[in-house]
Order: sequence, then C-alpha cells, then structure tokens
Amino acid sequence: MTSRGKATQTAQLGAFTVADRLRQARRRRFVGRTGELELFRTALTSGGSGFTVLFVYGPGGIGKTALLGALAEAAEEAGATAVRLDARTVEPSPPAFYAALGAALGLPERAAPLESLAAHSRPILFIDTYEQLVPLDNWLREEFLPELPAAALVVVAGRTPPSPHWASDPGWGELLQVVALRNLQPDDARAYLHAADVPEDLHGRVLEMTHGHPLALSLLADVVEQHRGALAPGLSLHETPDVVRVLLEHFVEWVPSPRHREALEACAHARFTTEDLLRTALGGDDTHELFGWLRGLSFVEEDPYGVFPHDVARDVLDADLRWRDRASYADLHRRVRRHLVEQARRTRGLEQHRWAADIIFLHRNNPVMRSFWDWETFGHAFPDELREEDRAPILAMTERYQTAEQAELVRHWMEHPAARFIPIRAGTGEPIGYGGAITLDQAGESDLAADPGTAAIWQYAQRHGPPRPGESVHAARFLIDRHAYQRPSASNNVITAWHIQHILTTPRLSWDFIACYEDGAFWEPFFAYIDYHRAHEAEYDIGTHHYAVFAHDFRRLDPAAWLELMSDREIGAPAGPPTGADPELLLSQPDFAHSVRAALRCLHRPDRLAGNPLLRSRLIRDRGDPSADTLRALVLEAAESLRVDPRDDRPFRAIDRTFLRPAGTQERAAEVLGLPFTTYRRHLARGVDRIIDWLWTREVHGPQGLPPPPR
Repeated sequence: MTSRGKATQTAQLGAFTVADRLRQARRRRFVGRTGELELFRTALTSGGSGFTVLFVYGPGGIGKTALLGALAEAAEEAGATAVRLDARTVEPSPPAFYAALGAALGLPERAAPLESLAAHSRPILFIDTYEQLVPLDNWLREEFLPELPAAALVVVAGRTPPSPHWASDPGWGELLQVVALRNLQPDDARAYLHAADVPEDLHGRVLEMTHGHPLALSLLADVVEQHRGALAPGLSLHETPDVVRVLLEHFVEWVPSPRHREALEACAHARFTTEDLLRTALGGDDTHELFGWLRGLSFVEEDPYGVFPHDVARDVLDADLRWRDRASYADLHRRVRRHLVEQARRTRGLEQHRWAADIIFLHRNNPVMRSFWDWETFGHAFPDELREEDRAPILAMTERYQTAEQAELVRHWMEHPAARFIPIRAGTGEPIGYGGAITLDQAGESDLAADPGTAAIWQYAQRHGPPRPGESVHAARFLIDRHAYQRPSASNNVITAWHIQHILTTPRLSWDFIACYEDGAFWEPFFAYIDYHRAHEAEYDIGTHHYAVFAHDFRRLDPAAWLELMSDREIGAPAGPPTGADPELLLSQPDFAHSVRAALRCLHRPDRLAGNPLLRSRLIRDRGDPSADTLRALVLEAAESLRVDPRDDRPFRAIDRTFLRPAGTQERAAEVLGLPFTTYRRHLARGVDRIIDWLWTREVHGPQGLPPPPR
C-alpha cells in the first residue's frame, strides 16, 4: 500500500466511530425478517396510499428491537428521516412524550416537534417497548397520530397486540398493519449462526436446542465463542423449556475476567447502567473498556439512559450473585444505590422523578415490597398538576369510598395554599386516583382545628416533639385509587415515588405523617419496613370511618440515614422496631429545671443519670446517643459556658467545687472557695440557673440555641 493510500485509510478510520462499528456488527448478525422488511419498503414507496402504522408484537427476546433497527436503516437508505423512541425512558404523559420526541429530533426545549416532523418530506417514527405507553394508547390513537403529516409512517413494537379499539375504528382499520413476530425460520437461524462464526457441525444441535429463538441463538453463540468453538461440556437443554436461563448460567461461567463478571452483575442490578455508574460501583480505571464490552453483548440493549440486560438475563444474573455471595451482593447494592441517590439529590422535576424510579427499582426483589407494590403497573401512570376539571372526579372518588364529610374536607383543602393535591393520570383523561398532602406548619390554627384529621396529627406533633422555627411538618392526608382504593395500585406506585422526592427535597423536614383508612393492620408491615411507627394518639374519625396514622420524625433519623436504612432493608435486613417508636418526653420548664438539678447532683453516678428524664428529651436525642455519658458531657458543656462571661467567674467556681470537682459538702466548698456560706449559696444558685437557661434554650430552639436577633 502506498503512503498516500495509508493516509487515506487512516483518515477514514479517524472518522469511524464505535457507534459505526456497533452498527456494522449488528447488521452482520441481523438475518431473516424478509417479509417484514419487504412490507416496510413497499410502504415507503407507496406514496401514502398504504398503511400509516405498522404494529409489530411478540414475546421478550423475539427480536423486536433488532427489527426496528433494521427498519430504521432501511428508512434512512431510502432517504427518509428515522426518529426512534424507547418507551422505557418516556413517562406515560403527553408532555413527557412530546419532550422525548423533541429530544430524539435534537430540538431545544419547548420547540414544537410536530412542526419539525412536518418539515421533513418522509418522517418515520419508531416506538419501541410500546407496552409501557398503554396509558397513552387512546391519546396516541385519537390525538397525536392524526396530527402527523400525511406522509409519515409509524412503526410500533410491543409485547402485546394492539388494543381492540384500533380494529373497531373504521379509519384505523385501513391504516393499521399488524405483524406477529415468531422464531426465525431454520434457514435464517443457520444464517445467523454462520454470521456469528459458530462452526457448521454445531448448527443442527444449536437449532434443536433453541428452535430459532433469537435471544437464545445469540446467547448460545456467545457460549460457543467463549468455549473456543465448542459447546460447553454437559450442556443439554432437552429437558428444560427455560433455554435462556440455562444458557446464561453457562455464559456467566466463562466471562473474560472477574472484572467483566462484576460489570455484568452491576448491569443486572441497576435499572440502567452507564459508564459513570460502573465507575462508582466498581472503581478502577478500566470502566470504559468494561462498558464497551457490555454494549457488545447480545442480551444487553441500550437507550438514552444507559444499557440494560434482557429481563430474563437480569433476573438470572441478579439471583445468581445474591445466592452465591451475599456479602458481595450487599456491597454492590449499596454502591449502586448511593450513586442513584446522589444523582437524585442533584436534580429536580422530571429528571429527579426518573432517578427516584431507579431507586424504587432496587426494591423489586424484597419480599415485603413485592406484596405492597403493584409492579405490573409500575411506570404506567404519572403525577400531574391539579386542574379545575379534576376537582369533580376527585370529590366523587372521595365520597364513593369514604364519606361526604371527608369529601367536604377535601374541597376545603384543595383551596388552601398549605395543601398540595396530586392527580394521578394514565393518559390524558380523568385522574385514575389522587393524593393530597398538607404542610401543617403553614396552615392556620383555625384550619387545622376544623379538620379532625389535621387536628389530631398536629396535636400529636406538639405533644411528642413540636417543630422548631423553620422546621416542616408534613401530613399525607388523602390517597385514593379509582379502582383499588387504598390497596396496591398504579396510584400507590406514583405516590410512593413522589414521597421519595418529597423526602429528598423538603428542607428541615421534621415530622412526616401518612394516614390510611381502616387498613392499618394491612399496611403496618409496609410502614415498619420504611421505618414509620403507628401513631395511635394521632388517629381520628371522619363520619363513620376510622383512619390509622403512621409517623416518622426525620430529626431522629434524617433523610440520609433513612436512605441508608432503606438500602439495608432492600437486600433483606429485618425491619425491627421503628426508630421513632419511643416518643420524646416533652418536659415543662419547671420539670426540665428539676431534672437538670438532679443531673448535677448525680454527675458522677452513671447508674443514677441513666434514669434521668432528660435522656428522653430532644436536647439529648439531638446528640444521637441518648446515654448517661451524653447527658454528663452536655451538662459539663453547659457549665463550661459560664467561663465566657467574667461576671460568671464566681458562679462557675461554685459549680466546679460543688458538682464538677465536689469538695464533699457545701460548707466545705464554701470554705475551699474562701467565701461566706450565704455568698457561696448565692453564686451557686446563679450558676445553676445559668446552666438551666443554657440547656433550656437548646431544648426549645435546637443545638445552636436562639437565632441571632434581627439587624
């Protein structure tokens, strides 16, 4: 080759990206589906006289995503504009769908994606994982799709066929083409194995084991490659229908290195995996290489949020590590979770909602959460802003399941700025449920007193730990799903995700209360899991209905520590008694002063300090260790504060020789200090009062004492 030829080749390679190489590798391995490709190419050249929507469906691993990729390439080769959306990354709401479409078109925020599509002569929209958009099916069929340019084509891929509404509409009956994907034909399967460099003498056995299932074929090709052109010894799938599971088990045994296996396990554990997540979860400087290896695996897919394994692959890989090495599994879980929590803390709005969903995803294997979450509808509904037309259906739901009295209270709070109502939608119609929460410290006394629920909850907070200035008291007072009421449902899924966002974003959150109707016994294990204790004194009646109340004080276990606790419980740590089960003791000022005097007298008697009521005060609990040692240290700190003011020198010396370094008796203390007894007693009383004042200020106003006076 001449030097000029080499330079040309180098320039070509320089312009060649990893994405190009991936595209070529996928093209080499894509076989068959000639009927589907021909059908699509015919539609491209039909001039708008054929179908508008091609709806492809089939089970997981059948090759829907690969087919969409091949159709997109065919569209681009024909000069059309291909726009791809994966519904896994799209919240099922019209605004989120438009936002995702705009992002796929490379448009700035708030741009009009439909106008952009109309500017292209032949736009083709590809929607993968359509089952995630079932809540939007009516809106897409009746509003979005009819607004597309007449020259547009839409290709949809999902696990289930289109709903009957498509076929029952005379218009869509002519514009819809439905294709059910099946396993590859034997000749196509052999072509795939040839492209994957599987020796021909193994083709018959491979086809017998996989029956042409695309995912099984790709996994088995990987297993053969790892075994250097042979099938793994003893690999037999004749007796089991779960081909993918068996193949994965063999695949994992032969990954290139322990680091590659760790990367695969992290990918199986997280909802989406990025290079950044791998760097946090695994450490080291090889995460770029590991991420590239993951992207090349046949059972790993990718979308704008990262890569993820096929569902069956995820379950097998995650279960294998958990069974084989629980310590490593727990360590991986904590590192992945901390990465997700950190991302959630940095973001707001829809982006934060997505990170909260990733955190929730980590609960999926916990036996307690499996019982209380509706995982089948996870991601099928979304929280929305309250509209005027939502009020009537919300009130109707409330009166149907609860009482007219409760509906009247909902009507009242919907007009109050201290309350927030969250309609839950699955598409564009009426809410399928709603949640309502009240920030009690922002409501007036008369409003609180007018509602038996908020009155009881507020009184409980006042008795067991009233908020300090600037602290927030939150009460999730209302929750109803239109179909399931207060049982596991799509509405409950949404509100729980919203609750995580609320905990992450509410500054100085103190009490957080959650009320539920009558089903306290049913929900008690769930609330114990999330560290909320049943606050019996806060429970109340509205009409003939009784409402159970659960509470958590985030001053005792703050959001960061709470999230760590949830991390442990997600992987099997027992729930145990809630941290807030032992309420604070709210002493009156005279009782508080009496307890401080008792602590001074018993300062050198830990056994007697252990029974002092101050150990249950907020003052001590703020220190995180309600023990006799903590109480003694705090009293000593209060005594040391007397040294700041020279006028307190003699009171400090009286305290010192009476309690800190006792002289034996008060008479002996006065003698050591060289003071008349009455003078000594006056200084001692002043010193004790100053210590009581110092401690009381911190009991009422927090660790920093009184806020600075205004300028």
